[in-house]
Amino acid sequence: MDLSSSNKLQNPLFQKIEQARRRQPKIRDTHITLAHGSGGKAMRDLIDDVFVRSFDNPILSQLEDQATFNLANLLQQGDRLAFTTDSYVVDPLFFPGSDIGELAINGTINDLAVSGAKPLYLTCSVILEEGLPVETLRRVVASMQAAAKNTGVQIVTGDTKVVHRGAADKLFINTTGIGVIPTGVNISAHNIQPGDAIIINGELGNHGTAILIARGELALETDIKSDCQPLHSLVATILNVCHEIHAMRDATRGGLATVLNEFALTSNVGIRLHEDTLPIREEVKGVCEILGLDPLYLANEGKLVVVVKKDNADKVLSAMKTHPAGKDACIVGEVIASPPGIVFLKTAFGAERIVDMLVGDQLPRIC
Repeated sequence: MDLSSSNKLQNPLFQKIEQARRRQPKIRDTHITLAHGSGGKAMRDLIDDVFVRSFDNPILSQLEDQATFNLANLLQQGDRLAFTTDSYVVDPLFFPGSDIGELAINGTINDLAVSGAKPLYLTCSVILEEGLPVETLRRVVASMQAAAKNTGVQIVTGDTKVVHRGAADKLFINTTGIGVIPTGVNISAHNIQPGDAIIINGELGNHGTAILIARGELALETDIKSDCQPLHSLVATILNVCHEIHAMRDATRGGLATVLNEFALTSNVGIRLHEDTLPIREEVKGVCEILGLDPLYLANEGKLVVVVKKDNADKVLSAMKTHPAGKDACIVGEVIASPPGIVFLKTAFGAERIVDMLVGDQLPRIC
């Protein structure tokens, strides 16, 4: 059996031996040190023990400086690539319903999904603060792998950096994603037209409220959990009944209000929301009233905004309601011709107020 250096990477026996070696615990340190970012043995052991051991797949196991893909296989799934990147600095790292690891996977998957793409591959880059407990890192990485496995994507390459104590806050994550857009799908805010219906897939503001409560700065008790979830299969369900989706976006930082303002400005149309149709939990409304916040601007991590022709709205809504992530979907507004670039809210009393874009964020470090 030829185990020469030129053939051993392709040899099944060598691959099994290498996998077994990587499964052996190597990190004896209980906390991250600067040596773990030095590029030497300590760093290699950290990568093998924590990241490769968890994310193990044929592409990552090559341990090259890049991941390579077969273009012919990609072309079989669509005619365009979708490519996105995002960074996660949420505080705290763990919060009701989710954590920074799951958030980093689902957030990037959702950015791909709202283009109509099927997510395929992700990167994982982390910035670690000196002194971070290794067990905390293991917990986050395990959460990332569970989320990736749940959505059928592979984490295929990444990077690790360690900074001095106090130069970061525990752990920051960057994920980049690649997906393939099926032929015939063209989702863009530029497609929005007067008369279009606006649909969302459920309750607003749960993630922002959960983070706020988790920070422990307020003496409030609630069972609100983050809505962090992947949306790619919900998008597939929508596209299965209607390829003619004008626009779609996930309502993360800045919430529903920011997404709709971006839509209105991009497509040079007006948008009218109806207050009595907005799905917002009473607990969320209560927290917002106490703190002077507006739930329309609160972050979500499992909500998407869909803009479709009025004639297609009912069948899209019905399809969404068959999916667990869209069971509470509802039509919340419509696109109007004028005044362009403005979002209005029609209140329960029949009056209208402008829903403008915020200058800053109501809650920093929300994702």
